[in-house]
Amino acid sequence: MERRILIAGIGNIFFGDDAFGVELAQQLNRRPVPEGVAVIDFGIRGIDLAYALLDDYAAAILLDATPRGGAPGTLYLIEPDADTLDGLGLAGVETHNVDPVKVLATVKAFGGRPPRFWIVGCEPTTFEARDNNVVSLSAPVKAALPQAIEMVATLVARILREVEEPSAAEASVEAAADS
Repeated sequence: MERRILIAGIGNIFFGDDAFGVELAQQLNRRPVPEGVAVIDFGIRGIDLAYALLDDYAAAILLDATPRGGAPGTLYLIEPDADTLDGLGLAGVETHNVDPVKVLATVKAFGGRPPRFWIVGCEPTTFEARDNNVVSLSAPVKAALPQAIEMVATLVARILREVEEPSAAEASVEAAADS
């Protein structure tokens, strides 16, 4: 089966809640995922994520800590417009820090077209290393993980339905043309 959805965990495990996307990807990898769905922990490897997005995915879900001013642990489902990424180009790419918008702009700079994508984000408490680099999520972010797993599962199911619907419509048109 073709690859349909890339789920990409991003973040730095040494900076507290910035590890949200990485931890969520790891937890998703411990569960069965539908055929055609790839769950990958990219960590801080933004250029690797850009190259992965050059593959022919129908959709991508980026998992990331997303400071937007809400209460720590608040989950967000964001669907940015890939067409508004022009002009950011390669100058914005950092090899040890992943900014999803810059990664997607890099895909465009490489001549690719980013797939339709979403960000499943969580409001962090902190982006700092704690207790001499003891790696852990804050309590509110850790408590948000089960709900984030459900959010991702619901989104994946929705995307798979949308991907299947055009295929079914094309098959019925071809069947009608053959008769």
